[in-house]
Amino acid sequence: MKKSVITLAMAVLLLSCRKSEEAADYSNNSSKEISSEAAAAADSTMAMSNDETYKNTVGNMVTSAAASEKNKPKGMQFVRTAELKMKVKNVAKATYAIEDLTVNMGGYVTNSNLQSNVDYSNNTAISEDSTLVSKYYTMSNTITLKVPNTKLDTTLKQLVHLIDFLDYRVIKADEVSMQLMANNLTQQRSRRTQQRIATAIDNRGRKLTETLNGEDRLLSSEENADNAYINNQILANQIAYSEITLNIYQGQNIFRELIANEANIKAYEPGFGFKMKEALATGWYILESFILFLTKIWALILVAIAGFFAYKKIKSLINKPKTN
Repeated sequence: MKKSVITLAMAVLLLSCRKSEEAADYSNNSSKEISSEAAAAADSTMAMSNDETYKNTVGNMVTSAAASEKNKPKGMQFVRTAELKMKVKNVAKATYAIEDLTVNMGGYVTNSNLQSNVDYSNNTAISEDSTLVSKYYTMSNTITLKVPNTKLDTTLKQLVHLIDFLDYRVIKADEVSMQLMANNLTQQRSRRTQQRIATAIDNRGRKLTETLNGEDRLLSSEENADNAYINNQILANQIAYSEITLNIYQGQNIFRELIANEANIKAYEPGFGFKMKEALATGWYILESFILFLTKIWALILVAIAGFFAYKKIKSLINKPKTN
C-alpha cells in the first residue's frame, strides 16, 4: 500500500514538471514569434517612413521660386524652363500619365522619344536545336512639353508621385524684358529709316544707280524690322508657355525568347525510324507506278510475247532436219 502511494506521488510530480516545461516552452516560442512579428512590422514601418520621407524631400526639391509666378517684380518678363531626370516604376505608364497631365494643364507635348536600350545579351543553348536569348535592357524616354507659364509650378508638383528616384532638376527663369524693349526699339528705328529712304528715293532717286542703292537699303531695313518682330513673337510664346524636359527611365528588365539553333544543322535531320518510313513509302510509290506503267502497255507486252513464240516456232521449223 505504501509503495503504491509513493508511486502515485512520483507520477503526479513528474506530470506537473512536464506541464511546467511545456508552459515555459510555449511562452518562449510565443515571445519569439511576437518579437519576430514586431521586428517585421518595424522594418515595414521604417521602409514606409523612409519612402514617405524621400517623397516629401523630392516634393520640396522639384519645385522652386523660379517656377512660380508669385511675387514677380512689376514690369519684368521671364522665360521659365525646367529639366528633370528621374527614375520611375514603369516608363510607358509614366509617359501616358505625363501626356495626360500636360493636356489637363492646357499644354502640349512637342517631343516624346520612347526607346529600349539593350545593355547586353546572352545566348544559352538549352537543346540541340533551340537557343534561349536573354536581353537585358533599360527603357527610357525623353519628353519635351509646354505648359502655361502660370502652371509650371503646379505641373512640377503633380510629377512627384511618379518619381522613384530624382537624379537632378534644373529650373531657370531668364528675365527678357530688356530684350523685348530692344526688339521694339529696333522695329521703330527700322520704320523711321524706311520712311526716310522711301522719301529720298521719290525726291532724289532719278538716276538708276541711286534708286537701286536706296532700294537695297530699304530692303535691309525691312528685314531688320521683320527679324525684330519675329524675335518678339518667339519670346512672347516662350513667356506664355514654359518648356519642361523630362528624362525618365526605369530599372533594368529582362526579355527572353526561344529561337532555333541554326549553327547545329544536324539536329534538325530526322531520325533513322523516320527515314526508314520514308524509304518504304517511296519504294511502294515506285512499285505502284511500275505496275500502272505495265498495265498501260499491256497490248505491247502481248504482241511481244506472241512475237517471241512465233520466232521460236519459225526457228524450230528452220532447224528441223529434212528426211529423205
